[in-house]
Amino acid sequence: MSLSTQPSQIWNQIVSQLPNPHFLQTYEWGQVKAKYGWTPCYAVWTNDGKFQVSTNYQLPFTNHCVAAALILKKQILSRGFAARLSILYAPKGPLLDWTDTALRTRVLNDLQSYARKQGAIFLKIDPDVVLGSGVPNSESDVTENSGQAIRLELTRRGWVYSSDQIQFQNTVLVDLSATEEEMLARMKPKTRYNVRLAEKKGVTIRAGTVDDLPMLYKMYAETSVRDGFVIRDENYYMTVWKVFMRPTVHGQPSTIPLIAEVENQPVAAIFLFMFAGRAYYVYGMSRNLHREKMPTYLLQWDAMKRAKSNGCNDYDLWGAPEVFDESDSMWGVYRFKEGLGGEVIRTPGAYDFAPNKLWYKLYAEVMPLVLDVMRSRGKEKTKQGLSD
Repeated sequence: MSLSTQPSQIWNQIVSQLPNPHFLQTYEWGQVKAKYGWTPCYAVWTNDGKFQVSTNYQLPFTNHCVAAALILKKQILSRGFAARLSILYAPKGPLLDWTDTALRTRVLNDLQSYARKQGAIFLKIDPDVVLGSGVPNSESDVTENSGQAIRLELTRRGWVYSSDQIQFQNTVLVDLSATEEEMLARMKPKTRYNVRLAEKKGVTIRAGTVDDLPMLYKMYAETSVRDGFVIRDENYYMTVWKVFMRPTVHGQPSTIPLIAEVENQPVAAIFLFMFAGRAYYVYGMSRNLHREKMPTYLLQWDAMKRAKSNGCNDYDLWGAPEVFDESDSMWGVYRFKEGLGGEVIRTPGAYDFAPNKLWYKLYAEVMPLVLDVMRSRGKEKTKQGLSD
């Protein structure tokens, strides 16, 4: 492949050529996290046996990558005897052919060695290795033996299932290679009815611009307060949205805010991310106003059509339950996504490699307490922001 000299294009072209490329492994995601205390490190494995980790503008210029990982590094303490302690995280990485036993062994060996040299409390990975598809213990349940074997190998090597799952372990994937008629036919009858109802009731969809972002954040904040989930401050989302909102360039990530309106009044919205042939539904928001007109259904249908027209083959609906029954907090959202005609994809979730078990135990005990306090403060701050 021909590589550009721009750091973002160099890295994204490397990533896009590997199996299961993900927008959380892009150069842009590293730059977003760099604004919030993380150092993006770009790791590559080449077919001549080399392993190289670079930061920012010293990216590897190579045509021969067989594996890669954006590794985010955060220093825990800046001074004292524990100043070197850090945490490492490769979101949705590393990227490689996980069924290649020799390559997998090489990559895991190098990652474990790297974690030790970096003084890491742990290195977290959560690659899209498929354990199976369909709802467990149903007629649609299909087990992927290679994925099960990889999970066992991680355990044998000392990796542990993380108590802190950053990304969703399971998701729902919609195949966009079918015709629009076939995609509609795959939907549940009630979902298809609601799509058509929204159209009849005058719901319209438009692509948003940067000028819409303050309004969209406020709507997102309203949604979080209503539905009881925690979100970050406005600056964080502005950073993410502005970094990814740009004209679509071949091989580069992009995002489009899609806004549902009734009589020119915004009532719901989603952000459609696209990278390397896959689209993602990442952020969704809505108001109570005109909910009976089913704007969220038409938004998803519009997103599917736009993703398909932009060359995407799949649409990742971003999350499914870990336990497929009503006890799971994702159950209600899953039933909505299920109606869109997708297939459940199950992955191992996040696994941690901890070079120092004592530090890892201390971190695992303390951090949940810290996060609980931060979440509580975050909820109050969001509520206060809406009332200002």
